[in-house]
Amino acid sequence: WQLLPFAETGLTDEEKDNIIKGDDYPPGVDGKPVHLVDDLRYYLRQDIHKGWRDHAFNRFVSDLIPENRTLMDVRDPWCIGQNYTEDLPKVTVIICFFDEAWSTLIRTVTSVLNRSPPHLLEQIILVDDNSTMAHLKKKLDDYVRKTPKVKLIRATRREGIVRARLLPIPHVKTPVIFYLDSHCECAGGWLEPLLQRIKDNPTAVVSPVIDHIHETTFEYIAQGADDIRLGGFNWDLRFNWIGIPQDVLVKRTNPVAPISTPTIAGGLFAIHLDFFKRIGYYDEGFEIWGAENLELSFKTWMCGGTLEIVPCSHVGHIFRKRVPYEETIKSLKRNYVRLATVWLDDYAKYYFERIGNDKGDYGNVSSRIELRKKLNCKSFKWYIENVYPQLEMPDKFAASGQIYSVSSPGICLDANTGSLDSFQDNVKLMPCHFEGGNQFWTYSKTGEIRRDQLCLDFLFNTITLFFCRNSASQIWLYNEKSQVIRHMQTEQCLSIAEFPEGLKIVLTKCTPSVSQKWVMEHFKYERLEPQMQIGLTEYQKLTNL
Repeated sequence: WQLLPFAETGLTDEEKDNIIKGDDYPPGVDGKPVHLVDDLRYYLRQDIHKGWRDHAFNRFVSDLIPENRTLMDVRDPWCIGQNYTEDLPKVTVIICFFDEAWSTLIRTVTSVLNRSPPHLLEQIILVDDNSTMAHLKKKLDDYVRKTPKVKLIRATRREGIVRARLLPIPHVKTPVIFYLDSHCECAGGWLEPLLQRIKDNPTAVVSPVIDHIHETTFEYIAQGADDIRLGGFNWDLRFNWIGIPQDVLVKRTNPVAPISTPTIAGGLFAIHLDFFKRIGYYDEGFEIWGAENLELSFKTWMCGGTLEIVPCSHVGHIFRKRVPYEETIKSLKRNYVRLATVWLDDYAKYYFERIGNDKGDYGNVSSRIELRKKLNCKSFKWYIENVYPQLEMPDKFAASGQIYSVSSPGICLDANTGSLDSFQDNVKLMPCHFEGGNQFWTYSKTGEIRRDQLCLDFLFNTITLFFCRNSASQIWLYNEKSQVIRHMQTEQCLSIAEFPEGLKIVLTKCTPSVSQKWVMEHFKYERLEPQMQIGLTEYQKLTNL
């Protein structure tokens, strides 16, 4: 234990041995998971809970893993056999952080240093976005002072991810920048494939395949060629992962060749500094966090560049289930409104509908609109038709907006998407707030009641949200005349019922009761598929519902 670089845990070597299951040494070797014994002492359990609270991942387990842990070579054999150009451009790696855990930050830096060809890596610039945690003060200064190629820049106030990423730009002397999140691990051979693509095309913005570092066990879970996903987005302007379109898939002769993507995740990408400057860097009016990846994606495509995922490059990332700092939630809406106003043209209305057309104070965007004109960027219509034609358009839905109760005025169907780990309580009845968000639903032409990729479902005798999967349990028939929503599979109707803890949504036998009456906003019968229209008509003839 003492010969390896670990974070300080305050535990003796014997204590560490006693709390870790299995015989792998050192813990996490080759990217393997670290499992703890069940009967941990109270003070250790408290420390684990604190780590989750502070960082939204298991900091305690991270601290048990060496900062220079080994990883298996996760590349495809074709990638391993590639010969890259000798005169690849040099790179500066920029890592921004705010109150990051020590072990994950240093493991990120170490993986870059250990797995990047020295002649290609000019420097790593750490940007501290005004962190408050003690371990990121003098201790970090001391680490940077003794670590070659690492530089530290500190913000004097909280800047947010966009402005923090721009702080080190004057210090960059290389043609290429690689932005890296502060809880990552770069795998072997990660850098050369990215630099080769930018050397071949300086207007290409390229992302590695982002592997998963498990937030609890820190297992490194690599994506194979068959697992590759592209970046997309929904009309909430939230990034999501999408499958490779079938027409693209059939044309691919090499499954690990670079592939175009409509958007990128934003935390990990390489870009030529000259191209970044030409497209105006980031919108500095963005606050804290959110939307910067879509802004970069849209303007890259619309203003003369391309976005690619490079499957020969692998970087692991901890995907946190929540943002561990509260103020970012408040900044999201402002950022998305700025994004929509500048880049979405007439399509911005689809996002504004989802926030109840309440744009709030989003600042002045005139300089960003002027930049777009100066660059002679293409329209968002061009982007949809040529880059993301599979994006589902809201004007194809049979209804969109709130679904509210007739029997209980002011009560709306609400998607509690924060609790998707459980079937219970992720669909609720809540006071209508007329701001879209979790109360903005769409009704598809095939009868799905949707929150983007999630559908209203009936599973294990529970009304719940589950991933849309063309299942009979996710088909609902809405009759605008009788105002009932009938579940196709059970032939029961969506109802409001009173329980001691309050109103709940249930399925019961269809009756003329007002407790089964609902209004779907902006319902258009003619947009339903013909078989859905026939089903509605026939059922009404039989039951008058």
